[in-house]
Amino acid sequence: MTFETVYPSAVTLGGEDDQTAPFQRPQSLMFSFLGIYVLHRDIAVYSGSVIDVFARLGVSEEAVRSTLARMVKRNLLERHRQGRKVYFGLTPHAVEVLEDGRKRVWETGAVNRDWDGTWTLVGFSIPDSRRSTRHDLRSRLIWNGFGLLQSGLWIAPGVRDVTDVLASLQLGDHVNVLTARAFAPTEAADLVGKAFDIEQIAARYRAFLAQWDVPKPLAGAPDDLARQLLLHTDWLHLVRQDPHLPAEHLPRDWPAIQAEQTFQTLAQRYEPPAAELAAAVLDTLAV
Repeated sequence: MTFETVYPSAVTLGGEDDQTAPFQRPQSLMFSFLGIYVLHRDIAVYSGSVIDVFARLGVSEEAVRSTLARMVKRNLLERHRQGRKVYFGLTPHAVEVLEDGRKRVWETGAVNRDWDGTWTLVGFSIPDSRRSTRHDLRSRLIWNGFGLLQSGLWIAPGVRDVTDVLASLQLGDHVNVLTARAFAPTEAADLVGKAFDIEQIAARYRAFLAQWDVPKPLAGAPDDLARQLLLHTDWLHLVRQDPHLPAEHLPRDWPAIQAEQTFQTLAQRYEPPAAELAAAVLDTLAV
């Protein structure tokens, strides 16, 4: 049985905006790789060694080169040449993106136990002549943990800075951003139930547990470096989709708790052998 049979989605190129299957885009795996092995190290990595690492994941050389080129165009990577070799290092923009991911994984976590009762509200009324803008705004709000409470009104727990969410959309007076607290007869638990699909969120965590909370996760993977990158990619995609709802308004058996414990246990298990493998494969350049 091959690794592709065990984890077929790891090698299937999906759409650029696909947010439901993280491994369908090599770029998602690339973010995990860069976050673990390049972020805050002041290095660039040789493209050939990146190709060698991604071969473990069943990602083709063509897909890796295409991903690297696309990330250069998006100002996420910059090229460094030494002789005939091309190395790729992080831009300040990439450092910002990767640091946000690191914080979500290791600091914010999957369970919100510190909610202070505050909600961020985004209300908007965008004319039909700007339907595409309205669609873009809705997509960005969902990706940033907001739920639709009622027509034109989206909410997220806690104080959220939505400056980046609204950037480039040029909404002007079409949108209002507020913070608020629930008062009787409105209950916070009712807001959670109305604005968010609790079962769908739970189902994603259960799927993660079904994949990783087993005696030998991804037994068909070639080594722990491959498992590490897939684990981190899977988990980051999961927590980025999680609106981080207050724990006191979720079921007591909320699967995110067990899922987070599983991730942390496996991340620690894979780190030493994966780091050793990476050190043997990666060709780096100080920048």
